[in-house]
Amino acid sequence: MRYAVITLIILFISGCSGGFYNYSSFNNISTTEKRTLLRRANSLNNQGIEAYHNGEYQKAISLYKKAIAIKERVVTKDLTLATTYNNLGLAYKRVGEFKKALAYINASLKIREDILGQNDSQTAESYNNLGTLYAKMGDSQKALEYTTKTVQIKEAIIKKELQETAVSYNNLAVLHEELGEYQEALDNYMKSLKINEKVFGENHPVTQNSYKNIALLYYTIGDYQHAREYAKLAKSNQEIKLEPIIVTPQ
Repeated sequence: MRYAVITLIILFISGCSGGFYNYSSFNNISTTEKRTLLRRANSLNNQGIEAYHNGEYQKAISLYKKAIAIKERVVTKDLTLATTYNNLGLAYKRVGEFKKALAYINASLKIREDILGQNDSQTAESYNNLGTLYAKMGDSQKALEYTTKTVQIKEAIIKKELQETAVSYNNLAVLHEELGEYQEALDNYMKSLKINEKVFGENHPVTQNSYKNIALLYYTIGDYQHAREYAKLAKSNQEIKLEPIIVTPQ
């Protein structure tokens, strides 16, 4: 597969030797010149996207190939190169050139996996594109394989985002509590708890900590009934002792 991609690129570059850029000199150019060339390549990519959305697939293919010819000489492994590979693959898919589409989408996937790892939305995009391509090619088994990977990555991303959101709600609650804004604190603790119960379940230490925080806040504001209810939900070995505050008349 990799050799197919390289062959396609070499054929294209050799066919463009009379173009605007002197490709043989790219390895010796300065950082500033590289940036200029990359901006040009990204502009070509964006023009390709516009042509693609207008249904001008052959024009999009031509623009993407020009962008790739520049990028491959300026960068070796780069996410913008992966994006243009992906775009070219989708354009080839549109015109029914499935083998070329497969080569470029796989090239995009390899870069994204190497740089971003598997659990990233861009990697998931490549898997999804491979899934839909294999479906077009009539290979239902591979389509199922890649689409399943897409779903697994998306679920992992959603879970991670939920966890981070729960942490943010908890942090907000702590800040409101320190400021004596107890209702706002309680609201945010509850939001954090709801996510933690969904993601981790009731017995996970993270969820148990949410129960403790809520129990202690209820105790602070004198709502002992609710404090005891949430203290009972916290099943850790460290028992939360909540006794009503008794004010002795002087």
